[in-house]
Amino acid sequence: MKGERTRQSILEHAVDLASLEGLEGLTIGRLADELGMSKSGLFAHFGSKEELQLATIEAAGERFVNEVLRPVLSEPRGYPRLMAICRSWIEYIRRDVFPGGCFFAAASFEFDGRPGLVRDAIVKAMDDWIGALDRAIVMAQEEGHIDPAIDSKQLAFELNSLFFGANFAHQLREDKRALEFATRAIESRLEGVRITPSSRRSASGRR
Repeated sequence: MKGERTRQSILEHAVDLASLEGLEGLTIGRLADELGMSKSGLFAHFGSKEELQLATIEAAGERFVNEVLRPVLSEPRGYPRLMAICRSWIEYIRRDVFPGGCFFAAASFEFDGRPGLVRDAIVKAMDDWIGALDRAIVMAQEEGHIDPAIDSKQLAFELNSLFFGANFAHQLREDKRALEFATRAIESRLEGVRITPSSRRSASGRR
């Protein structure tokens, strides 16, 4: 148990370090210096740089789920939950859950042209996230809250693009209004496909 706690503590630090300096800069030696540990002590937990990187991606994914997705699962199914997920993502950036901004946005740009297991792990994490958005959209359609003609994957793509754009403007450009702009854009897009009592009446009147 102590060994597992030590490993988790190491990974928490590794996630923060990688979010600031990139996964490629995350090495056994660099992390050992940061933690005041010996390289041999870290090798007992991670046998290689790649193993450390993969474990760090997994730990970052767990933090993301705990901070963004899990808190909104109590929201009502459909449109309220979808909107809550989007607002939760904005707050995740605002609260600096990762000190370097969105861990997965940064990792995606860092490894998008590098084949290998690390890139594969990032792709899976992003697929899981976009898949969660897609499922939330489909659920909203099933509940009669969103136009069923909307392509859920297209909408999930658009929302994630807004998220990544907000992260870029907030982190790199230090745009103080980036998250406000993103929130407006997201709410406008979702309101545009929302089915409300008035839109139902309008549709009925056109038939």
